[in-house]
Amino acid sequence: MLTIAVTGATGAQGGATARAALAAGHRVRALTRRPDSPAAGALRELGAEVRHADFDDHTSLDAALTGADALFAVTTPFGTDTDTEIRQGRALVDAAAGARLGHVVLTSAAHADRGTGIPHYESKWVIEGHLRASGLPWTVIAPAAFMDNYAGGWTLDGLRTGTFAWPMPSDVPLTLIPAADIGAFAALVLQRRDDFAGHRLDIASDTLTPAQIASALGTAAGRPITHEEVPHAHVRSHSEDLAAMFAYFTGKGLDVDVAGLRRAYPEAGWHTFAEWAAGQDWDALLDG
Repeated sequence: MLTIAVTGATGAQGGATARAALAAGHRVRALTRRPDSPAAGALRELGAEVRHADFDDHTSLDAALTGADALFAVTTPFGTDTDTEIRQGRALVDAAAGARLGHVVLTSAAHADRGTGIPHYESKWVIEGHLRASGLPWTVIAPAAFMDNYAGGWTLDGLRTGTFAWPMPSDVPLTLIPAADIGAFAALVLQRRDDFAGHRLDIASDTLTPAQIASALGTAAGRPITHEEVPHAHVRSHSEDLAAMFAYFTGKGLDVDVAGLRRAYPEAGWHTFAEWAAGQDWDALLDG
């Protein structure tokens, strides 16, 4: 049994990792800036120890990591910026080094090691470098595009009108993964440190084109949904970062060896997109 500190524990990836680690019988220390939030309360009910931690408060990080065996680390620029993400990521790695943790599993982004030019991929690559130089036993897992994004935000707005509005041509494949699979794989990596330490792995659960995604969403929701390609210029008017990401997805492509991962790590319980979509409450999402 390990004591695993989990950052971003009230978010998608951290929450999924915390739940998977608890299900595997480990002690989970859920780190959050808002220990009184409903999401933190839900983890507490599952058996997690909830601790306050703020990436910009070194004292809180040091206290939260003291006595832990391992760390699941997630950083994000969304809500701040990439400079802030890098600063906070470095602070987290430094705190982990100070606590002499036995393993740090950092979640990054698939292809972040390939010079994509996507700002929020490049910031993660900088943090990866800081982790590799820290002297800590490390593993980087690098998820592909998140399936969970298709059940919220501007994508959900389009689905309510029967349109899967997505900034890619209908026939260009994209690799995808749900947060639940990221958490399950992270828990596996944490359990098997000796097998994974020093490795960087791009991970994904399925590969579909936007046309296939629209079809699967329509089947799961029980209503017609068709793909409509959103111009990159429209995305750029809202975010240069996301526009760069979709340009990369369309041009270079976000390929990940899905079949190889399924063969090598079946215990991760990989979900197809259709399986993920079938698990969503589309009536509540689309009619709410």
